[in-house]
Amino acid sequence: MEHSYLGTGIGWRPEIAAAVEALAETGRVDWVEAVAENVCPGHLPDSLLRLRERGVTVVPHGVSLGLGGAERPDAERLAALAQRAQALGAPLVTEHIAFVRGGGELTGSARLEAGHLLPVPRTRDALDVLCENVRIAQDALPVPLALENIAALVAWPDEEMSEGAFLAELVERTGVRLLIDVANLHTNHVNRGEDPLSALDALPVEAIAYVHVAGGVEKDGVWHDSHAHPVPGAVLDVLAALYERARPPGVLLERDDDFPAGDELARELAAIRGVVDAGAREPSSVPPSVASAPPVPARVAAAAGAARQRLALRQTALLSALVAGTPVPEGFDRARIGVQSRALAAKRAGIVAKVAPELPDILGAAYRPVFLRYAAERPLERGYRRDALDFAAYVLDGRGGPADPATARRLAAWWRQRSGPAPLPAWRTRLRGRAFPSPRQPSHVFIRMRDTLRSKLP
Repeated sequence: MEHSYLGTGIGWRPEIAAAVEALAETGRVDWVEAVAENVCPGHLPDSLLRLRERGVTVVPHGVSLGLGGAERPDAERLAALAQRAQALGAPLVTEHIAFVRGGGELTGSARLEAGHLLPVPRTRDALDVLCENVRIAQDALPVPLALENIAALVAWPDEEMSEGAFLAELVERTGVRLLIDVANLHTNHVNRGEDPLSALDALPVEAIAYVHVAGGVEKDGVWHDSHAHPVPGAVLDVLAALYERARPPGVLLERDDDFPAGDELARELAAIRGVVDAGAREPSSVPPSVASAPPVPARVAAAAGAARQRLALRQTALLSALVAGTPVPEGFDRARIGVQSRALAAKRAGIVAKVAPELPDILGAAYRPVFLRYAAERPLERGYRRDALDFAAYVLDGRGGPADPATARRLAAWWRQRSGPAPLPAWRTRLRGRAFPSPRQPSHVFIRMRDTLRSKLP
């Protein structure tokens, strides 16, 4: 099994699609990576179609599988990722070594969504579960899978392995490829005191499919992997150290927010190329091949089954502390848990604002503080589009503070439009002085709003 040569790439985002196309036309971009969940196989963006027509490779990058979670990978999510790989003609797909949800059947508790990539404990239990999940994913995907190391604000207590050793054993047991994010290695150096050079020394460099480079910012001693700032020299130093040890087939610049002009992106790409070209080794089209994974012994699969429940309990306890305000599990840094919790809520507010830009337009400056109060009371459960509707219901219920009549009218109209043909009887009665029939299939949000608002009417 060999790696495909990629060259220098950039993360494709709709906001910079034109700039990416221009960079590809001038030869400064060889390939792109697109967030898999943002691409519809039957309706690919015109920009990606044009890039494909020019021979530019497009790699789908998944963010929602949660292969490091306690549950087995969701078959529908795997099928969706496979469809995107086929639609894009991709040579591989990528995901993360992370968990993104907790609760459910394994714990007998409510399911929780993180809305973010959270670190997997580097323990034998977690490794057994991850290896089994990776094999399930490999069997379901039509192309090879590469997994990315993530950045973390918090560290698990009582970890049994370093990051490098954890990744090396993962590759040995599954044959999976690696997507090494040097910005994440730098983040973990600042936040968790982990030496990026030691991690590089322990890596099976022949398994690296490609490399991520991204920017961030340091605030109060914490490095935030924002993907919204220029790539700092410290991250380029880690990239240089990696290229002294190996010559991966590709390197890619990520930018997810606060997008700069095309010429600034070109300068960052040039800086990355300069580091790559200065690498100690001579360029080669592909590194040594990675052996296929050996079969899984029955005892290993059985061990993973027992490990799943132990891992589920630990991950759910951490996630609940982060998003539902439950006590912080023993051994975790409480201050860092607070930082991570606030970061998750802020990210959630930002994503909902992108999914439903009418909400910050309607609520103005009140949007963010009211949403953060809402997030503190209600963890993310069913995705961001549903979250936007539930947040609007929260405001209309009066729990987000009183809204002036004009704002209430606009918000109620938006809720009706987004939730379907059903009106809001109580609000329509209050705002227009007349009643409307109940919807044929009321949602739980509608019922709660109806009952709450009726109880407030004279």
